[in-house]
Amino acid sequence: MVGVKALSGASPMMGSAAEMAATMTASAAGGMTASGARQPPVTFFPHDQVSAAFAKGAVLLDGSDGRNYMIHASRRDQPGMAEVHVKDTDVIYVLDGSARFVTGGTVVDGKTTAPDEIRGTAIRGGETRRITKGDVITVASGTPHWFQQVDGVLTYYVVKVR
Repeated sequence: MVGVKALSGASPMMGSAAEMAATMTASAAGGMTASGARQPPVTFFPHDQVSAAFAKGAVLLDGSDGRNYMIHASRRDQPGMAEVHVKDTDVIYVLDGSARFVTGGTVVDGKTTAPDEIRGTAIRGGETRRITKGDVITVASGTPHWFQQVDGVLTYYVVKVR
């Protein structure tokens, strides 16, 4: 049985005041992507596009243009695999439904499924929470997490920050 533990040194969601000020300054100037290209100062997703994304669970913004973030309109009606994002921090906002969500611990039978992405069958020794409509939870990069049980349909935004 291969296990994957939470990575040490995972950074918190918020940095120092200086880092936050630098981020706000870059944002005010239109922002720059990781490649140094200017990112659009505004990205708009009309209601119809957002509704369609939540109807099936889809990515609204994939970060392929060099941004350090992605936006997912997620939909889940059953448990998923345990996962670890080596580089991405997830900021999850629950729009509707509820689930039993496990964080931390060790991923059971963890395997790399894509670059910097690990999936497994479960989590051993993590902390279990009930998440429901209106809740926000952040999962730092390197932290195992798992939707262990989903009650009905769960819809939630995920902003992935790299």
